[in-house]
Amino acid sequence: MKTKLNSHYWENRYQNKETGWDVGQITTPLKEYIDQIQDKSLKILIPGAGNAYELDYLLSKGFTNVFVVDFAETPLQNIKKRFPDFPSEQLLQTNFFELDNTFDLIMEQTFFCALSPELRKDYAKKMSELLNKKGKLFGLLFDFPLTAEGPPFGGSKTEYENLFSEKFDIKVLEPAYNSIKPRAEKELFFILQLK
Repeated sequence: MKTKLNSHYWENRYQNKETGWDVGQITTPLKEYIDQIQDKSLKILIPGAGNAYELDYLLSKGFTNVFVVDFAETPLQNIKKRFPDFPSEQLLQTNFFELDNTFDLIMEQTFFCALSPELRKDYAKKMSELLNKKGKLFGLLFDFPLTAEGPPFGGSKTEYENLFSEKFDIKVLEPAYNSIKPRAEKELFFILQLK
């Protein structure tokens, strides 16, 4: 599966409009978390961002130090069409695991569940490397049994606790009370702070 989920795989999904995860707007749990952030200068990363409607919301709230990374070219082109003046150096078409930068805040939205499960330890390690001291990783993780079929690949609260507790203080890891309808009772909202 690791070899299947490469840049060509994701680009083909966008070209063929096989993007069932794309709801066309920011989801409520992420919106409500962003609404309480006071510091607009935070350096924020949206990994595996796809069309990154979260970026639209962040920009509308006055955040400008936002970086978007995706394997596929098409979603980044879609962002450029929506925001022609958005700095090109903040739109990164690359492998997340090859990023060499640091951030104050990283937003998780359907990226983790798109990765082959054997990459989960690498994900946790890379996230810890990408965050500044006391930086936070927040967002949503799916709460349904992990199977070999996917993406999306599921998981459980216990699995996530085991995965992240070595490098992060788990501030929140609870069922999302405000998920969008198709994902209701299938998501965990989380906030992790780098130890």
